Amino acid sequence: MNILVTGAAGFIGANLVQRLLKDGFQGQPCSIVGLDNLNAYYDVSLKEYRLQQIKESTLNSNLSTFNFIKGDLADKALIDSLFAEHHFDIVVNLAAQAGVRYSIENPDAYIQSNVIGFYNILEACRHNPVEHLVYASSSSVYGGNKKVPFAVEDRVDNPVSLYAATKKSNELFAHCYSKLYDIPTTGLRFFTVYGPAGRPDMAYFGFTNKLLAGKTIQIYNYGNCRRDFTYVDDIVEGIVRVMGGAPARRKGEDGLPVPPYKVYNIGGGQPENLLDFVQILQEELVAAGVLPQDYDFEAHKELVAMQPGDVPTTYADASALERDFGFTPKITLREGLRKFAQWYKSYYQ
Repeated sequence: MNILVTGAAGFIGANLVQRLLKDGFQGQPCSIVGLDNLNAYYDVSLKEYRLQQIKESTLNSNLSTFNFIKGDLADKALIDSLFAEHHFDIVVNLAAQAGVRYSIENPDAYIQSNVIGFYNILEACRHNPVEHLVYASSSSVYGGNKKVPFAVEDRVDNPVSLYAATKKSNELFAHCYSKLYDIPTTGLRFFTVYGPAGRPDMAYFGFTNKLLAGKTIQIYNYGNCRRDFTYVDDIVEGIVRVMGGAPARRKGEDGLPVPPYKVYNIGGGQPENLLDFVQILQEELVAAGVLPQDYDFEAHKELVAMQPGDVPTTYADASALERDFGFTPKITLREGLRKFAQWYKSYYQ
């Protein structure tokens, strides 16, 4: 089984690669190509650390192999050459320019990676047929939807950030290619993914850095926000299950292909208030020895207004994932933040 994982040095991508190296795919060996441009959106040394972890996993793997390629999704010639050389069976497209607020400052990065890059992947799948294209969407596509929990059947026509708009465009592009070229595609709407060696721009990581430096953390919407946090191991479990369950190819009454196209939420279905989240985070940072027992958290917290591009609530209805794949995220926020705090202690201190 030949598998392409884009964004392989990213948070989710690196964890997926390590899982495939450890267990293979459906118990069978696989040959993994990992693509990543190692951009400087956040500290590149963290991406290099993840690649080192993958290298160590490769040395211990009896099931699978890994080949890393430094390159960009927007490089169409590179993408085409990879597909022609490796004849991928499954493609997992996790590479993307992430971050809601950064999309307001630097929209060009999102068009290059999330739109042009994704188009290049679709075109390569069209001309080099694959069994399944799995790609990362985002809970951000739900925008300011008032109905909760968010279900995949809900309308998502009102994005509140360019990042969200690019992710919605991915779903539309995938549906079009599934219909026209009979390519099985599955989009996964991730809900606030966190864990060890995660993205430093995410709240739990950024808060930790600021608290350790004695800076003040800002809690948006005066603390009246809720997030459906999902631990990275749960995300990876969902991806692996979905990889092996491509939407079936079939013909409609008109004799034309019915698009082999699916979209799923992956989220815990237990949104946490941001103030409760901060309370748990600080307790686990103290327990791990990242911060001292007598740290004055109240002196380092500031409640501020909502920021452009943010939404007050994310809340996943993951019943479709449970129905089709028998899986719902299980790891609690406290368990996950404890693992993050312990990793942070070992990595930085």
